[in-house]
Amino acid sequence: MERKLIAIDLDGTTLNNESKISSYTKEVLQKAAQAGHIVSIVTGRPNRISENFYDELNIPTPMINFNGALGHIPHKNWDKEYIETFSKDIALDLVAEKEKLGIKIVAAESKNYALADQPNNIIPDFFPATLKANEVLNAINLQKDPSAMTMLVDEHKLPNIVETLKANFGDKITVGVWGGKNPILELSPKGVNKAKGVDFLAKTYNIDKKNIIAFGDEHNDASMIDYAGWGVVMQNGTDKLKSLANDITEYDNEHDGLARYLEDYLKLA
Repeated sequence: MERKLIAIDLDGTTLNNESKISSYTKEVLQKAAQAGHIVSIVTGRPNRISENFYDELNIPTPMINFNGALGHIPHKNWDKEYIETFSKDIALDLVAEKEKLGIKIVAAESKNYALADQPNNIIPDFFPATLKANEVLNAINLQKDPSAMTMLVDEHKLPNIVETLKANFGDKITVGVWGGKNPILELSPKGVNKAKGVDFLAKTYNIDKKNIIAFGDEHNDASMIDYAGWGVVMQNGTDKLKSLANDITEYDNEHDGLARYLEDYLKLA
């Protein structure tokens, strides 16, 4: 079998509902790597809350974070590493205008920092529960352009906020709306998405598009599911994403849907 690039999303895909990798999933992914395939995590998560999974899988390939804005090999200086950002002025503008717009919490981050305007416990990890003085999002602490911003907003004002962001900064950023119960907006550098990260991996390893298999479940996976030669959507994925899929796993993320599919697809059993 030709060498495959296997691009795996984390939440709702590789991880179960307790945000853990099952021993079976880990075993299958390691088997795929041992068979010579390139297994790479491609996630919306920041590196600070995904390197633990990278270390647990113990497959030394590059990881893509921030939905395609960062490509790197954790714990290493790598000459091919890339990072995409947008102007920090946008973050500071949004902090200044947050009450007026209906934004409750603002966080901005990149590879080496994470800042938020206030601590909270709404979504553990994504927003910090405690903040040191140098972790508060303000003009003093925000010295470098961010790769991503995450905002909790007023549910009723969400459509207006999206319109305002697109009108004011649409040439510099892409606005994403999270699925799930919390009204969360995510800002990325314009033109950056998971497909960009997967394309970078394919070029790095000289793998043809037809040999890329990608697994995902949510709206931010759409570009990579569409881009891959074989886009597989989880049983628990959104209907919209399933409409882009080449195939859908028989089992969901709680029942090792990715691993069962991959073991069969690559004939690893």
